[in-house]
Amino acid sequence: MANRTRNTVPGPAIDANIIVNALTTAVLVIDAGGLIRQVNTAAEQLFDSSRVYLCDCPLSDFVPEDSPLFYLIRQARMDGADVSEHGVFLDTPRTGARTVTIRVTPLVEMTGWVMVALQEHSIAIKMGQHMTHRSAARSVAAMAAMLAHEVKNPLSGIRGAAQLLEQNASLEDRALTQLICDEADRIVALVNRMDVFSDHRPLERDAVNIHRVLEHVRRVSENGFAQKIRFVEAYDPSLPPVFGNRDQLIQIFLNLIKNAAEAVQEGRGEILLSTAYQQGVRVAVPGTNTRMHLPLVVSVQDNGAGIPEDLWPHLFDAFVTTKPTGSGLGLALVAKIVNDHGGLIEFDSQPGRTIFRVMLPIVVSDSGL
Repeated sequence: MANRTRNTVPGPAIDANIIVNALTTAVLVIDAGGLIRQVNTAAEQLFDSSRVYLCDCPLSDFVPEDSPLFYLIRQARMDGADVSEHGVFLDTPRTGARTVTIRVTPLVEMTGWVMVALQEHSIAIKMGQHMTHRSAARSVAAMAAMLAHEVKNPLSGIRGAAQLLEQNASLEDRALTQLICDEADRIVALVNRMDVFSDHRPLERDAVNIHRVLEHVRRVSENGFAQKIRFVEAYDPSLPPVFGNRDQLIQIFLNLIKNAAEAVQEGRGEILLSTAYQQGVRVAVPGTNTRMHLPLVVSVQDNGAGIPEDLWPHLFDAFVTTKPTGSGLGLALVAKIVNDHGGLIEFDSQPGRTIFRVMLPIVVSDSGL
């Protein structure tokens, strides 16, 4: 039998933290006193908090003490063995209700310490939302180009013909020709509003302070459509600048806040604006082998009735709206602008809490991204 030699050339040393942070499962290490000692990137995203904020704090600060999670931790400590449970309803004060699979593993070398793994069930749904909003942005752009070409020209002819008929029409018939002209003008105005979707020019982007953008949008809202709504701000002042277009970022958050203001009850409405830095969200840049990092997250949350579940798959499509007089172009425009920035948008909705999260790139060097 031929002798086999083993390759003894050592490979590169791999830091265990790199592997743990690459997991999509949220991992927390809890000590014997119930303090959080370590978390990975997915846990930061799940609890919408940084590692610095989470570590050395009691787990009960982030999860209600009557949660099944604490029962599983006690059971794992008592039995000295892994325990797990599927489909647990995890309600956290900061991020709301989630459905997760929990696995608790005792750390044998450290008495009373456990590792908690939380796999959120909605992860596939969220990734679907990311891809859906980009697909919606592309489909609306194609629709806008088609409408401009195929609808505006015939409408011009229809309006001209109605004006010619009006010259020899009776008083009663003139009301009908005027109706034709008015409706033709209304449709042209709607198509003109969609012209922005077919604008494929590259964005003029620069370093933008996202907090100044949000402050501007808040002031505009408070002096207009959101006069009777309470605003709450929870900002991370250490955030780096966004690599974006200031005017279009204003358009994004003005639309999101307007939707939130229309969803809440008058006199009891509250809108929470928050910013955070999160690791781990990267998206492929079309046509290249590179991936863009989207660490800056801006959230707009309201306490309205929520979005009907049957609208979730189509929320960013054009002409989809729950408003009697709405055009359904607001969120489609948001999706288009976010897509132009290379960002992502997602939402969670339930009665009493709807939140839109916009993930954006940051300025990392003088030459851009």
